[in-house]
Amino acid sequence: MADLPILLTFVAALFVLEITPGPDMMLVLARGIGQGRRVALLTVVGMIFVAGVVQVGLLVLGVASLLKAYPAGLMLLQWVGAAYMLYLGARMVWSSFGDAAESKRLAATEVSDWRAVREGTINSLTNPKSLLFMFAFLPQFVDPTAGPVWLQLAVLGTVQKLAGILSLGSVALASGTVGQALYRFPRLLVWQQRFTGAVMLGLGFRLLFADNASAPAVKT
Repeated sequence: MADLPILLTFVAALFVLEITPGPDMMLVLARGIGQGRRVALLTVVGMIFVAGVVQVGLLVLGVASLLKAYPAGLMLLQWVGAAYMLYLGARMVWSSFGDAAESKRLAATEVSDWRAVREGTINSLTNPKSLLFMFAFLPQFVDPTAGPVWLQLAVLGTVQKLAGILSLGSVALASGTVGQALYRFPRLLVWQQRFTGAVMLGLGFRLLFADNASAPAVKT
C-alpha cells in the first residue's frame, strides 16, 4: 500500500467527505425523521452494501480511467442524480399538503423496507460528488510500486464506503430519534416534510446547474 503520510492524507480527506452534508445524508435524514430509524438504516444499507459493492467493483474495473477520458459520463450521472433529488423533494413537499393526521399516517407507512434499500442504492449510485471522489480523487492515493493497483483501489474504495456506516448510520439513528419526538406534534411533522423536501429540491437544482470543473468539493 501507499506510504503512511499518503494514507493519513486520504483519511483526512475521507473525514471531510463524510461530515459534509450532501444528497445521501439528506435522504437518510429525511427518512429518519419521516419514517423512523428502521427505514433510515435500510436506506444506509442500500447506499453502503448495494451501491458500494457496485461502485468499488466499477472502480477496480477501471471506470475511473474511463470517466477521466470521457467527462461527459460524469455529467450525465450528475443530471440523473439531480433529477432524482428533485423528484424526491417534490414528492415530499406535495405529500405534506393536506390533513395533518393523514400526513402523519402516510409518513409512517409509505416507505417499505425494499423501497428504502432501493432508494438508498439509486441515490448513492447517482451522487456525482461521491462518485467524483471515488473515481477521480481516490486513485491519486495509489502507489503503483507498492503492490497491485487493483488491490489498492479495492481496499481504498472499501474503506471509503465502510466509513459511511459510521457517518450515515449515526445520522439515521439521530434523525430517527428526532422523528419519534415529532410524531407527537403532527403539525411540526408536516413542516419538517416541507423543509426537508425544499432542501432536497435545492440540492437537486444545485446539482443540475453545478460545474463539474469545481470538483472535488465532494459530498456524501
